[in-house]
Amino acid sequence: MIKTQVMPTKMEQLLGSAKNKILPKQGDLVEGNVIFVGRNEILIDIDEIMTGLIRGHEAYDESGEYNNLKVGDHVTATVLDIENERGILELSIKQAGHKKAWDNLEKMQADSKVVSVNVLEANKGGLVVKLDQVFGFLPVSQLSPKNYPRVVGGNKNKILEKLKSLVGEKLDVIIIDINDEEGTLIVSERAVEKDQRKQALNNYKKGDIIEGKVTGVVDFGAFIEFDHGLEGLIHISELGWQRIDNPREVVKEGDKIKVQIIEVSDSKVSLSLKRLTKDPWEDIKDKYKIGDKVKAKVIKFNEFGVFVEIMPMIQGLARVRGGTSFKDPGDSDNKVEIGKEYNFTITNFEPLDHKLGLELND
Repeated sequence: MIKTQVMPTKMEQLLGSAKNKILPKQGDLVEGNVIFVGRNEILIDIDEIMTGLIRGHEAYDESGEYNNLKVGDHVTATVLDIENERGILELSIKQAGHKKAWDNLEKMQADSKVVSVNVLEANKGGLVVKLDQVFGFLPVSQLSPKNYPRVVGGNKNKILEKLKSLVGEKLDVIIIDINDEEGTLIVSERAVEKDQRKQALNNYKKGDIIEGKVTGVVDFGAFIEFDHGLEGLIHISELGWQRIDNPREVVKEGDKIKVQIIEVSDSKVSLSLKRLTKDPWEDIKDKYKIGDKVKAKVIKFNEFGVFVEIMPMIQGLARVRGGTSFKDPGDSDNKVEIGKEYNFTITNFEPLDHKLGLELND
């Protein structure tokens, strides 16, 4: 019987002359030097005993370390095949770079490292950003107070318009969520400023008077920026001693105003505009009593009655005697008109709680 001789593969021949070398396996990382850079392939010399081939998009480096490779450069690559159709290692910088890039991102997250990202595009949910060669997302909710898009009525198109103004900018962020398998990277600009805000706010306390700029006016109040990026809120109830239905009647975006700090809690600052002036109810606590007849001007209709003003910033809710309600402002049968004065009787007076109830006289 004639025995068939099995010829060794090129790889086995190469390794036969290097008995101390370990044959790499699929998925292993190998290192070598670039010996050729072509239009669509790169050749790598590994330990002077074997050659590796990197083709097409497998040369893309997500970590950014191996962009623009040239002969002589040292690289690390992942083994895709221990022997391809040309008898050499098939390698990928892309896979090795991906692992290196995401390992680096995980370390950044663990260290809470502040990094800079480029804003590439905007959508209604937030910003698409790029960190090194990895794409990520910065949700609207994670923007800093400075960049948060405050829009009257929450108009989504106007919010998107404001977000688009950030495209092309560089923002400092912290990685708050990462998942290599799903390819998700979530970053936060707000988290960066949170620690900075806490430190800066140590310089302030309740009762301090500060000067700031109105950066946004919403239905529930106004946002004030002070001390180079710190921000606080004036709730609508703290804009004035009188009843206020629309904060925009008191302040507007861009106004520079003085306010008082009334609370600092967990990097949140509550402010007051009205407390910089004397409480007008203090001056009338001994002036009026239940049963007094007063003249008052109708300022607003309400489902429970009308709001009237008996003197500047002193307002109360008035009802029709007998419990019947006022009609709509435009009703011709209405008993009162906005802007006109009528005679009322005080039915409830609690100056400490700023409560005043009245009844329209016949």
